[in-house]
Amino acid sequence: MKLMQCYIDNIINTALMEDINYIDAAADNLIPPEHRSSAYYVAKEDGVLCGIEVAKRVFELIGGEIEFSILMNDGEKVKKGDIIAEMSGSTLTLLKGERTALNILQHMSGIATATNKCAELIKGTNAWVTDTRKTLPGLRALQKYAVTVGGGKNHRFNLSDAAMLKDNHIDAYGGITPAVTALREKIGHTVKIEVEVRTLEELREALDVKCEIIMLDNMSCAEMREAVTLTDGRALLEASGNITSENIRRVAETGVNIISLGALTHSVKCFDISMRIDKQ
Repeated sequence: MKLMQCYIDNIINTALMEDINYIDAAADNLIPPEHRSSAYYVAKEDGVLCGIEVAKRVFELIGGEIEFSILMNDGEKVKKGDIIAEMSGSTLTLLKGERTALNILQHMSGIATATNKCAELIKGTNAWVTDTRKTLPGLRALQKYAVTVGGGKNHRFNLSDAAMLKDNHIDAYGGITPAVTALREKIGHTVKIEVEVRTLEELREALDVKCEIIMLDNMSCAEMREAVTLTDGRALLEASGNITSENIRRVAETGVNIISLGALTHSVKCFDISMRIDKQ
């Protein structure tokens, strides 16, 4: 998966404008333009690296005049104490880009690390881990990229990717069958329909109207095992709701195909990385 550079640059520029706006009151009044320094990134814990090229781009956009040597790449497992990258050049550029670059790098690495943990926990089953649309505004593409780096897959990127009927759609329209029937008459042949179900009875109804994907919302493992038996391969089954690293293996062993976790993007813990400038 490779993101468009213009998209990445737009995210970075927005973040830089938010962080600096006009001048850096400390650096611009303290450091002369010709001053040069060396710095490096160091991992403070074990995990999966993600976003190093984005971090590098921050320094290019904010001032340039930096040599940025990447020592570890996206997807590599890093250990506490590992040196991830080395930088040298304009001290002003290093200081002004430090926080924005780290914010992005730590956040993306946190997502990749959390995803990798979940993917490892369900190894050997038929299930795979996906994200959701519960992403931070403006950062969805970076967050979903980080999920793939961690070994997960992406759910839909936006509302245009698939026709997903959740409980509010179904309740507002008057039921699964009429909603799916009406929708199928209007969507194009490339658009898949996913329906969220809360009971096994709703599952039977979704199967009767031939939905391609069915989300099992907040079901117990016993209910999910029964759902897998009832479905018998006629649709992909997605488990969602209250899934954690503690119970994800049990969920995967029910036989579902997909396990979606909003927590991978909406409340993930940042991965601890520091940037250290060598003392003069």
